[in-house]
Amino acid sequence: MKYKVFVDGQTGTTGLQIHERLVKHPYVELLTIDYEKRKDTEIKKKYLNEADIVFLCLPDEVARESAKLVTNPNTKIIDPSVAHRVSKGWTYGMPELTKDQRGKIIKSSRVTVPGCHATAFVLSIAPLIKTAIMPSDYPVTVHSITGYSGGGKSLIEKYENKEINENYIKAPRPYGLGLNHKHLPEMKMYSGLDKYPVFIPIVSNYYKGLAVSIPIHNYLLNKKVSSKDIAELLSEYYKDEIFVKVMPHQPLDLLFDGGFDITACNDTNKCEIFVFGNDEKESTLILARLDNLGKGASGAAVQNMNIVLGLPEDTGLVK
Repeated sequence: MKYKVFVDGQTGTTGLQIHERLVKHPYVELLTIDYEKRKDTEIKKKYLNEADIVFLCLPDEVARESAKLVTNPNTKIIDPSVAHRVSKGWTYGMPELTKDQRGKIIKSSRVTVPGCHATAFVLSIAPLIKTAIMPSDYPVTVHSITGYSGGGKSLIEKYENKEINENYIKAPRPYGLGLNHKHLPEMKMYSGLDKYPVFIPIVSNYYKGLAVSIPIHNYLLNKKVSSKDIAELLSEYYKDEIFVKVMPHQPLDLLFDGGFDITACNDTNKCEIFVFGNDEKESTLILARLDNLGKGASGAAVQNMNIVLGLPEDTGLVK
């Protein structure tokens, strides 16, 4: 059996990536709208309500408007935009979050895909808070470095335009310095934190690949634990997951000349979590990497579609 799938916003960065995965998907029949008619509301409404699955690869406000056009009770919406990530009536599409999250996704007709930074952050921190190792009022600081594709078409054009001043793109650039990044609401809500983390995103001059780093002061935790204890806790939490892998504690042999390869998960739907530490100094560092266009966007969207349709979760995806 094939399911009818419509990608609303197919020409955007995430839309193109989802389309690329769905073309090869054995259970999908793609509904496509002529490019020049893509903004015709009546035609779009027809496609939205003919589909079994709709992906909203749109700017946030447009995604909200498109969602309102869906009146067919059998059409299920998967939204990779920020629009509905903390909205009532929508299910957070992170199946690895809790033991019952998959069940919630299966039953839902409205699923929102987590943001790329939020995915790596929540997967790293939520188990520590859920097991009460980390207090929910812990003052978390998180840095996340990502390739320029994370900024969509406009940022891609800036970085790939050779006429732009090289100084603009040569070095990594912290941004979101008003400390109000759009991923913060979901980072707080789904990690279990009482307060917002201090989040510093950084864009750098390479196409894709993301790494989140979270420093932890062990002496501020609820229990006396070592960095190895934290690694083992995370490993146990995700032991049955096919797309989340916790690496062995302090895996120095996996580093490249002592450095961390941010792009190692590119072109997969994996998130890999590393734990480093210095117990003498009571310090732990969690590093998590993923493909910001894969597990951080289109791959996660297809993973959620598979769950909603009752298909094998890894269908059409690279582990």
